[in-house]
Amino acid sequence: MKKKVIIISLAALVVILASYFLFFQGSKAKESYTFGEVTNGDLNVVITSSGTLQATSTVDVGTQVSGKITKLYADFNSEVKKGQLLAVIDTTTLVAQVKDAQANLIKAKATYQQKTAIHERNKKLYEKKMISDLDFIQSQTDCQTTLSDLKSAELAVKKAKTNLDYAFIYAPIAGRVINRAVEQGQTVTASMSTPTLFTIAEDLSSMRILANVDESDIGNIKEGQQVKFTVQTYSGKSFEGTVTQIRLQPTTSSNVVNYTVVIHADNKEQLLLPGMTATVDFYVDHRDKALLIPNTALRFEPSDELMAELKKDMANDFKNMSSDAKNKMKNQAPPAPNKSISKDSMTRIYYMDANGKIKIAPIIIGITDGKNTEVLISKDLKAGMKIITGSQDESTSTSTKTKSTNTMQQNGPPPMMM
Repeated sequence: MKKKVIIISLAALVVILASYFLFFQGSKAKESYTFGEVTNGDLNVVITSSGTLQATSTVDVGTQVSGKITKLYADFNSEVKKGQLLAVIDTTTLVAQVKDAQANLIKAKATYQQKTAIHERNKKLYEKKMISDLDFIQSQTDCQTTLSDLKSAELAVKKAKTNLDYAFIYAPIAGRVINRAVEQGQTVTASMSTPTLFTIAEDLSSMRILANVDESDIGNIKEGQQVKFTVQTYSGKSFEGTVTQIRLQPTTSSNVVNYTVVIHADNKEQLLLPGMTATVDFYVDHRDKALLIPNTALRFEPSDELMAELKKDMANDFKNMSSDAKNKMKNQAPPAPNKSISKDSMTRIYYMDANGKIKIAPIIIGITDGKNTEVLISKDLKAGMKIITGSQDESTSTSTKTKSTNTMQQNGPPPMMM
């Protein structure tokens, strides 16, 4: 019995020691990896902004004369035609001014006729040397002065009639009244600025968005560019538009420089209303059925141990190559430089082959949407392959090891064998 207890104790000790070495030492250098998948799919590079919906053309209807609003013939949402009467301002004072101007005109005409007749008589007397030069000049001056008074009186009548006409407010365009700023009986004053009575939207079947685009993105926006946008009230519906103008006047808010981009959008269903906030996606670039990798794979940073292992494997692979293959590699001329491929587009990712060995895949990348990146050139990658996106020390549960894409670009790509 004692011998049996000793054997069990020894066995337990062996298990404990084995567990210690496996867990506390063997796993210390062991890393586990997280993987992403190489896929085929469409890739869109999108710039997102926001803006306010407006009618394509709006007109503020005001008044050039002061007075009390006696009649209103249009209200909010009223459909109006060009030339339609919208409102009338009290005409009592304006009519009196017309009559006063007409009376002054009659008086000016009579005075002018009188002075003209006197001058014609004096002209004949002057020719007969019966009046002096001074009397003739005075007669001529009186005639010209009364003519000037007559013309002023005529203009005063015209001005008074015009002001009377201004009391009748007509629609300058056909459209819909989207704002009425006055009430019947309200007094409006036209002094330094013209008070707005109505705002008319010419055509709500087409709208425009004034979107603010950051200066860092404005270079990617072009006239004619297609956009998609949403509004909060129709969260499940997407609308389409086209960039029609990029305004050159910048605006600065909180030290951020923005430019106004004008977008045209159809509104045949009359769903979009002026003042709505639109979230706009500008489609900068697009790829159909591209070979895609997750961006996290580009940020993976191998450990020193892994790099040493990779270099050792590459050296062994080269050592085991045939002489012909080695000579072919040495004598192979470098490919001609492609001007469309920049230094920053060349990088590498890591994957695990069928034998469980980690390999390097040099690649040339294209556009990115911030989540996935297009692979332009690679002899190793195929859709469905698993690539490493991070690593974790199993014993210490350290965080995923990744490297900054900016750092990778600043230091340049690692040596590659394409």
